[in-house]
Amino acid sequence: MDYYNYHRRKSSTVHIGETPLGSEYPIRIQSMTNTSTLDTQGSVEQCIRIIEAGADYVRLTAQGVREAENLGEIKHELVARGFRTPLIADIHFNPKAADAAACTVEKVRINPGNFVDSARTFKQLSYTDDEYAGELKRLRERFVAFLNICKEHHTAIRLGVNHGSLSDRIMSRYGDTPEGMVESCMEFLRICREENFHDVVISIKASNTVVMVQTVRLLIKTMDAEGMNYPLHLGVTEAGDGEDGRIKSAVGIGTLLADGIGDTIRVSLSEAPEAEVPVARKLVDYITSRTDHTPITAPHLSLEQIASRAKEHCEGIGAGQQPIVIAEGMPAGNTKADFYYTGNQPADRTRAIVDYAHYCGQANSYPLFRANEWNALKEVDAPVRFLQIDTTELSEQLLAGIAHEKGLVLILSSQHPNPVGDIRAALARLTTAGCTCPVILRADYHENDPEDLQVKAGADFGPFLLDNLVDGIFLHNDGKVSGESLIDYMFTILQAARKRFSKTEYISCPSCGRTMFDLQTTIARVKAATSHLTGLKIGIMGCIVNGPGEMADADYGYVGAGRNRVSLYKGKECIEKNIPEEQAIEKLITLIKDNGDWTDPA
Repeated sequence: MDYYNYHRRKSSTVHIGETPLGSEYPIRIQSMTNTSTLDTQGSVEQCIRIIEAGADYVRLTAQGVREAENLGEIKHELVARGFRTPLIADIHFNPKAADAAACTVEKVRINPGNFVDSARTFKQLSYTDDEYAGELKRLRERFVAFLNICKEHHTAIRLGVNHGSLSDRIMSRYGDTPEGMVESCMEFLRICREENFHDVVISIKASNTVVMVQTVRLLIKTMDAEGMNYPLHLGVTEAGDGEDGRIKSAVGIGTLLADGIGDTIRVSLSEAPEAEVPVARKLVDYITSRTDHTPITAPHLSLEQIASRAKEHCEGIGAGQQPIVIAEGMPAGNTKADFYYTGNQPADRTRAIVDYAHYCGQANSYPLFRANEWNALKEVDAPVRFLQIDTTELSEQLLAGIAHEKGLVLILSSQHPNPVGDIRAALARLTTAGCTCPVILRADYHENDPEDLQVKAGADFGPFLLDNLVDGIFLHNDGKVSGESLIDYMFTILQAARKRFSKTEYISCPSCGRTMFDLQTTIARVKAATSHLTGLKIGIMGCIVNGPGEMADADYGYVGAGRNRVSLYKGKECIEKNIPEEQAIEKLITLIKDNGDWTDPA
């Protein structure tokens, strides 16, 4: 793979109604309704809102055969009103519902973890080779019957693997691992190929962006080895809402898009479905604008080789330390950056980075050199010196001059249309030169819309944090979004990349027709009660489908168990079942207190 120059991964074409996917077609955008699929008019109206927001596909849940059959009524009404956007049925646990949906809509999503295998029990099960083979035979027979229906009706399928819903059978051999997720998918893909069925899309999703990116890359490697090039659907499950959901999605999806991976995306927000579409469109447009950029040349190194570059430890930066945050100005809010660039104004109560010309050796003050000042580095005695340069300024002369310099931190930025590839190329040059200075990635924008900045910054910083390539981040914006917002975005990006936790982590699903309570209101109530518990992870799941599994990374879980009923989890263990919703927040707080994880708000 070329990690420096952007181009789309070559994939096969999948026919989905009048909107094909993959190959040379644009990256498609989709969202999912949260109405009851039995509510024909409500579902039609929401589909129209999603379509008018710009979606190429609309997905609806179908818990059973009745819901699957009613998709035909929804489709009929949409066509009558002039909307021919393909519909996708979302199926869990019910192959008969998948069969019925395949006769009606353009595409059916099934989950390999629960299409034939029973619901995951989280028990330690073991299978003999014969038992395992027997289960695979049963899976094949049932899946082939479904494929035959899809062939008859020209229906595409998506194999949608979720980190939280791997079967006990897969878990028994592979555990809760990327390898297990990939094998869960490959079992079905091999059958598709043997049965000469090619209209297949794949997704492998997780709420953990590190797992998501690692697993998709492993899937591509595995498919390549077996001569497969099916198109990919990208998404971060349970991303959350607001700023958190947008940034987490941009970090995970943006990292893969930057490498040319992905043929359709869904940004899963715990908000109205139509709110997802503009965010996805901004992300796709931002990444694909790099098409046909000026070529980038660099040493032929893998990302793993760049990540393994030896780094010096400088004032808490580099050498395995958690990534730092540099901000501009002076501290003002509750969230504090690690360093502040203050220009010509040294600060008494914070670690200040000041311009070289104004550095006088004050305590907690560090000099900043520009590219044209790098020759003066050796003249200044300071605990750490910062050198800020653009990639175009990393000349061979400068590189040779800093390669063995101690006590130096490089602040690196790029103005290239493909900043991810350009910065990677610069890091590769530092690696081959034996340079051990830590690197802070600086990104500069001119944005007035917070959402635009969240999407772009998440997509640009994400690849470097997820691949362990940089030692800190520095976000600059010349638009209306500034000050404390930028600091908050940087810490949110670090948390989304699983590098540094500075606030409560909420793993909350996007609402759908299976949700057992008002998700947006519930999330707001849970956040109001627990948002001061820095570093704690709380899952808020509308139903049981992915609940305990996707919450495997969470400390506590709040899961819809029935209409206005909630079950509470500690890790993957259900502690209390079917609590009336009006009592659930109070009981969640009690559960957290009983386990010693509660602190009173300041």
